[in-house]
Amino acid sequence: MNIAEYFTRISYNGSYKNPDLETLTAIFQHHIRAVPFENLSIHCGETIELDLEPVYDKIVKKKRGGWCMENNHLLYWVLKTLGYDTTIIGAKVYSPEENAYDHHINHLLLKVVLDGKAYIVDGGFGMVYQMWQPMELISGKDQPQVPGIFRFMEDNGIWYFEKIKRKQYNPNQSFSNSNNLEKNACKKVYLFTLEPREIEDFRPQSVYLQTSPDSLFVKKSICSLQTSDGLWALVGWKLTKVKYNYKENMDLVETTTLTDEEVLKTVKDKFRVMLDHKLIPVNRKGSFTT
Repeated sequence: MNIAEYFTRISYNGSYKNPDLETLTAIFQHHIRAVPFENLSIHCGETIELDLEPVYDKIVKKKRGGWCMENNHLLYWVLKTLGYDTTIIGAKVYSPEENAYDHHINHLLLKVVLDGKAYIVDGGFGMVYQMWQPMELISGKDQPQVPGIFRFMEDNGIWYFEKIKRKQYNPNQSFSNSNNLEKNACKKVYLFTLEPREIEDFRPQSVYLQTSPDSLFVKKSICSLQTSDGLWALVGWKLTKVKYNYKENMDLVETTTLTDEEVLKTVKDKFRVMLDHKLIPVNRKGSFTT
């Protein structure tokens, strides 16, 4: 494993000698625009591994993407290698269908301490809830970013991550039926504590999420990649392009339904992912929103 090879993978040519916030932000943004959030291995007959070397091989050498336990595990190695004070922590993701947070820790994220301040670094959530900058760990403070306004709320040692979404305009739908109303604009994303974790803590949920018929990641093939002004998202055969702040307080959301052949071409051309095995797109009922 080589840090220079990782920087080549994410097209980062900047300085990394000083472990400061500016460098952290630059590396993070290059990562989320180069490495997709994706679970395509599940739908290609492959097993997702959590150990660092297989993750490095998959993302850096094979130029694949990954889900949180891969993306953020790799970022953990990168930041530790560069001298950042970095800790793995675990979160429970909110399910709109259940109107509740998961009972188990099913999301891996990072806490980074810089000059006495703690930041949350999460390069593995994807879609419209992907932060674009490290977020200061402070309760009740709105932190505006290009994707929208993010914030943390703390209650008795439990931290809640939320996003205030803009209205959405989809030219393929009527204005009244599109998902653009202001009600419920504040979306729950996940909750977490600051208890340090090891990668072993995530293995049971990794197996469950890859194999259970009830797992969202089994029900849907997902690939999303952040761009300079929004993101691309492919869920099953549905391709979505999001442009943030297309108009004042409104995001442009354009959707297209692809054929099987177009899905494979899109994965290669738009997401720059080369698959070793045949992808079988899936999009069964379940809540996963752009």
